[in-house]
Amino acid sequence: MNRQKWTTIFAALFIAALTILVILHPKAALSASKDGLKMWWEIVFPSLLPFFIISELLIGFGIVKFIGILLEPLMRPVFRVPGVGGFVWAMGMASGFPSGAKLTARLRQEKQLSAVEAERLVSFTNCSNPLFIFGAVSVGFFHNEALGILLAASHYAGNIMVGLIMRFHGRKDEPAWQEKGKWGLPSLRTAFSVLHKTRLENKQPIGKMLGAAVSSSIQTLLMIGGFIIAFSVFNRILSVANATDFLAGGLNAVLGFIGFPASMTKPLLSGLFEITLGSSLVSQAAGHDLLFQAVIVTSFILAFSGFSVQAQVASILAETDIRFQPFFIARIMHGVFASIAAAVLYHPLYLSWQTGTVSGAAPVFLQEAAENVMAPAWDAMIHYGPLVTIGALLLYTLMLAAGTGANRPPLRK
Repeated sequence: MNRQKWTTIFAALFIAALTILVILHPKAALSASKDGLKMWWEIVFPSLLPFFIISELLIGFGIVKFIGILLEPLMRPVFRVPGVGGFVWAMGMASGFPSGAKLTARLRQEKQLSAVEAERLVSFTNCSNPLFIFGAVSVGFFHNEALGILLAASHYAGNIMVGLIMRFHGRKDEPAWQEKGKWGLPSLRTAFSVLHKTRLENKQPIGKMLGAAVSSSIQTLLMIGGFIIAFSVFNRILSVANATDFLAGGLNAVLGFIGFPASMTKPLLSGLFEITLGSSLVSQAAGHDLLFQAVIVTSFILAFSGFSVQAQVASILAETDIRFQPFFIARIMHGVFASIAAAVLYHPLYLSWQTGTVSGAAPVFLQEAAENVMAPAWDAMIHYGPLVTIGALLLYTLMLAAGTGANRPPLRK
């Protein structure tokens, strides 16, 4: 049999086995579904919805093209992507997974990116947002706000390294004019001219653009919620069926050579599927003596982003001609770079501040900022997030009902 037939057989057996395990362990599956739904309901939906809607409006009004012309001299020579990549990068860092993939796919559909440029851009614009790193991981899980500075620095430094390496991806497929490397200074007049032209070409009323932005954003978030719940159940079923322990034994044999304790193996394996659960388990397994190893493992989990997020990205990219394989390779590189950066920066960004060997008020200011800003913001998101979610879903339902009513044929007299 050829490779495709083996793949079909393996996929069929795997799905059948997973279905049987869900039937045999309904309580575990239900509990995991509730946990996944709670995370989507309280955190993911309300935190991503505003960014998705604003991004759609910025693209429709031509503001992204305006920003792209201004950032072209920076993004093109450094990362070999158009200037609009700077907008995607900033929005991806601010809102977190999988905003970078959604915006990259949107710009590819607008033909503002080539397929190769989109593969480069999506590889380094998907990352955890600061609210999750500081609020959930450092304060919520580790109860140590100073760790957020270290985790954020290593996470974003690793992301930049991925972008610098992925600039060499697909160079043979680029047009010849891009190889010359001649990019002039940004022209504010030209940028405004392009913005105005784009706005005139888009003849949709503002109300219609806003409705389309809300509808598209909510549909994407519903898809993301399905993936979160599905992988939450998958991870729990593997644990109940003792498959996690079996896989952790094999992984422990590999990590033992580099000095990692066995207590970190299972949290790392869980983090490969879902970053929130993995980070939480790492914080529980980390004592005072294992904090250094815990930071390295957490940095890898945040950078790898878990199969749950990667499945969300794969679903978004499937609507375009952007390949998923470069993104997956970039996630592995990001995990390695972030782990190395965490190990290198552990002493100057965390240990020295804790022991007081580094003088100055900057560490105290940063730690107080993390505790006084990020933690309350995270608590407010959990408290008011469900209200935002239910309000948006009601609005989406009314929009669908209005659209259905508008398309309904007239009644016969």
